[in-house]
Amino acid sequence: MLVALTGGIGSGKSTVAARWSELGATEIDADVLARQVVAPGTEGLARVVDEFSDSVLNTSGQLDRAKLADLIFGNPARRAALEAIIHPLVQQEAKARTAAASGVVVYTIPLLAEVSSPLKFDRVVTVSCPEEVRVDRLVTIRGMSKSDAEARVAAQLPDAAREAIADTVIDSDCPLDRLLAQADEIYATFGDAE
Repeated sequence: MLVALTGGIGSGKSTVAARWSELGATEIDADVLARQVVAPGTEGLARVVDEFSDSVLNTSGQLDRAKLADLIFGNPARRAALEAIIHPLVQQEAKARTAAASGVVVYTIPLLAEVSSPLKFDRVVTVSCPEEVRVDRLVTIRGMSKSDAEARVAAQLPDAAREAIADTVIDSDCPLDRLLAQADEIYATFGDAE
């Protein structure tokens, strides 16, 4: 069974994914794949350097994600250029990994509502909570400045867009034990779909 797990930055989807992994699911994380496809020596990194110059590399030849983010953030054309490189590579890798996995496979994909995934999901679950809660989490948990956190949240589609494509919505504006209980309840239904 292939489950898409989505949600905006700071929504709590990583907490849900970790819980489902504890319960026996195999997680494949699009954000991890996005880092792997631009690792040193990859086609992805070579294409990013061709597009943005070697100024996006650090002294050890790895992608300097902060420098790249500075170049694309607030610049839709540059962001689209980067996405045209990264997204197909991530999708190719995701397709291969999900095909090789068995049981409950959770594909954590923050940008599911923004990109067209070639994968066919049995279920789509989104994790949602108010934007101000997400901003607060990014400030307190990830150490972002409030303005950076607000900009990151604002750059993504609103929760309503993810909820519109979801079979199930998890409300994460709650204590951790309630969030985990919701995750457990939903995971228990995955056996019904296998």
